[in-house]
Amino acid sequence: MYKLLLMMLGLLFSTHVYAKDCVWNDIPLHGKVQFVTAFPDIKIQYVTAFPDIRVEFVKGFSTQCGQWEIVESFPDFKVQIVNSFPDLMVEKVTNFPGVN
Repeated sequence: MYKLLLMMLGLLFSTHVYAKDCVWNDIPLHGKVQFVTAFPDIKIQYVTAFPDIRVEFVKGFSTQCGQWEIVESFPDFKVQIVNSFPDLMVEKVTNFPGVN
């Protein structure tokens, strides 16, 4: 019973990152991103261990999983940096972006 409860809680609080498709709640985790302070599509928290996704910031051609190009207008998705209760835990990298 205890293990079942833990599994159900894990599913309830999971981040829904799909490694095969590299999406979170139907948002592809690559492309043009705009950082905002309100009304984000995704709330992220930067971490150095156990990330949901490793992100490499690039200057164009952000076509691979985890490659984000920072823009000021016409983003593919909007991100807000938070210190608690994130949707995704993000680690900044310079090589090998993507999901675990």
